[in-house]
This record gives sequence, structure tokens and C-alpha cells, in this order.
Amino acid sequence: MDYFQAAILSIVEGITEFLPISSTGHLVLASKLLNLPQTDFVKSFEIIIQLGAILAVIVLYWKIIINKNVWKIVFAAFLPTAIIGFTLYKLVKNILLGNSQITLLALFIGGVILIFLELIYKEKEHHVDKIENISLKNAFLIGLFQSISIIPGVSRAAATIIGALFMGTKRKTSVEFSFLLAIPTMLAATGLDLIKNNFSFSTSELSLLLVGFIGSFVVAILAVKFFLKVIQTHTFIPFGIYRIALALLFWLTIK
Repeated sequence: MDYFQAAILSIVEGITEFLPISSTGHLVLASKLLNLPQTDFVKSFEIIIQLGAILAVIVLYWKIIINKNVWKIVFAAFLPTAIIGFTLYKLVKNILLGNSQITLLALFIGGVILIFLELIYKEKEHHVDKIENISLKNAFLIGLFQSISIIPGVSRAAATIIGALFMGTKRKTSVEFSFLLAIPTMLAATGLDLIKNNFSFSTSELSLLLVGFIGSFVVAILAVKFFLKVIQTHTFIPFGIYRIALALLFWLTIK
């Protein structure tokens, strides 16, 4: 991996981390376009640069983040992913991550689900409009939805948003909850990967990670603001169509 490739991947990460289109899936496909072999470092790079995107959320939502009641809800939702992710770490990194066929299938199915959900979803006045009003039970169930995103291409954001909508949460609140839930989820994923790799990165690899971190941070701030504006006047259907189109396009080109 060179600095140009690291910068491209950081931009892809920053744009896609909080959109319901799968950042991991896009990183896998971008790596394929860049002819990057799925080495252990590349896989670790794709996980660790997510910290830049997470920092963007912390900067934008620090006032909500310091609310202790909100964090009880966030950690209740984080628990299922923590257990499942830790248990299936080797399966995810050695088999699922980097598998373009699994990624494309997950992108396609996720797109169909997003479109179907929007066709049946009707936002009601009594739906939850504040994160602090989400019950711990519903938060845990939303977390179960998020845990499905250990499969590359599913999209952590999409799984969380879909789960929150099913639990009777308003669209904007569902999106913002997915932002906050990303913080412990991505911190845990990165921390686990660092521990498993014994922090053994060369100086050049650390430089590449720094480029990826900074790039994803800057781009993610812009992406979060863009996404919040879009969902106030649009549904998730365009994202579903995009996922399906992307999956079909890559399916035809990689065969």
C-alpha cells in the first residue's frame, strides 16, 4: 500500500461509514479496484481508520455524548455486537473480510430491505424522537440488528437504522443513534484488532494509518452533515437503489 491508496481508502471510509451503504463493503471493493491484496495489514488498516470517522462524531455530538443517560442506552445496544464480534473475530477477519462475493450479496440484499422498509414504514407522532427516550430493551434489540453487520457489505449504519425504525424510532433519531452507537463499536473493533496484532506495525505502516485516520476524520464530518440534511427531505430508497446497482455492477465486472 502507498500513500495515494491510503488516501483513497480514507476518503471512501469517511464518506461511507455513516451512510447505510456499508463502509467495509466499499473498502473491500475499493481495494480490489486499487489492486491491493487483502493482507493482514490492509485488513487492519480498513478497521483502524474507522477511528477517524468516530472522532468526527465525537466532535459533532460531544454535548449528547456527555449525557450519562444516553450512554446507558448506547452501551445496551453495543452489548450484542461486543459479544458476537469478539466470539467470531477470526471468522470475520480470516474468511468474511475481503470476500467480494459475500460483500456484494450483502450489499444487494441490504438494498432490497431498505427499499422494502421505506415502502411499509410510516412515521407516527408517538414514535421516539429523542435518543434518551429509547428504552434499554429496545436499545438491546437494535444492537442485535447491528451485530449482523459483522458480515461485510451489510452496513453497520443500515442495520442499526433499520433496527431502530422497527423499534418505533423516528428517522432522524434512528440515524443519530447509529452515529453514537458507532463510537463503542468501532473503538472495540479497533482495540481488538490492535491487541490481536500485538501493536506490531512498522514506521511506514504507522504513517499510512495516520494518513487514513486524518482523511477519514475530515471527510466523515462532511458526510454526517450531508446525511442529516438528506434524510430530512428524502427516504432511504435512493441508498437502497445505489446498493443494488453497485452490487450488480461489481458482480458483472469481477466475474
